[in-house]
Amino acid sequence: MAAVAWGRCLPRVWLRRRAGPGCGRHYRAALCAELKQPLAIEEVASRPVRPHEVRVDVHFCGVNFADILVCRGQYQEKPQLPFTPGMEFSGTVLETGTDVSTVKEGDRVIGVSGFNGMAEECIIDHKTLWQIPEGVPLREAATLPVSYVTAILALEHRACTRPGETVLVTAAAGATGLAVIDVATNVLQAKVIAAAGSDEKCRLAMRKGAQSIVNYSQGSLKEAVRKLVGSDGVNVVIDAVGGDVFLEALHSLAWEGRIVVVGFAGGTIASVPANLLLLKNVSAMGLYWGRYKEQNFPIFSRILSSALQYCQQGCIQPHIGAVFKLEESRG
Repeated sequence: MAAVAWGRCLPRVWLRRRAGPGCGRHYRAALCAELKQPLAIEEVASRPVRPHEVRVDVHFCGVNFADILVCRGQYQEKPQLPFTPGMEFSGTVLETGTDVSTVKEGDRVIGVSGFNGMAEECIIDHKTLWQIPEGVPLREAATLPVSYVTAILALEHRACTRPGETVLVTAAAGATGLAVIDVATNVLQAKVIAAAGSDEKCRLAMRKGAQSIVNYSQGSLKEAVRKLVGSDGVNVVIDAVGGDVFLEALHSLAWEGRIVVVGFAGGTIASVPANLLLLKNVSAMGLYWGRYKEQNFPIFSRILSSALQYCQQGCIQPHIGAVFKLEESRG
């Protein structure tokens, strides 16, 4: 895997398929045949679609931190080898099964594919496809299912963020962090403090709409937040780092504040001091994006539809770190 394509320094990278015919007897796909090894680009035989399925000509596929973890064997889900990574994609419908009436050939769609989107073609259940509204480019649409659904679930569904509240987001220059800044600022009219591990990342977060920034590699996050908002604290924290950063963010909460855990990019899982939850009447909760697709699909679908609508209306501006061809994913 190319370092530039998979490095954590980039908040979001994308794979673009080569120009060419849609469905043929074979198509190219990125395959993980061995964990912690470069991907291979191989020709894969097409199979017939089942009655409930749709064949999509994939144009763009998001590369998420979860793709990196699953290729290392470090993700919650562990697909059987060999597998094709890629959890989200955009493209056009090539073929539909006999029972499908929600989309038709030629429709522009985004899909949530589990782990098989990093290919020129993807066969997927029609229930996990959403039509892309007019005016939303395929490239931008491919950014929405993972990071923006996570951001909206965390801010609206879990934390119940209200206009005027202050939101602290850690790992703010990552894909999810930038989506949180975008949604909190431009949809929910909240004030955002962006916390990241370098000045460069902080500057990016500021350009994307954060009102204040904190570089937590240079000192205490808790003290930096106190200087910005005083002793009252912040109303909401969206944390993707874990460890000491999570604990300092938890201590930065205001009375009846809410902290939502969305990941552990720092590699350490902290223990929650329950006495602090009691003393400040704060709530600590988790958000596992993939479980909503399985356990509460109506909410997942509604929020993804909202993300598409926000994008069509120009309320959100997804950040794309870089675009690569499929063959560049080998590294």
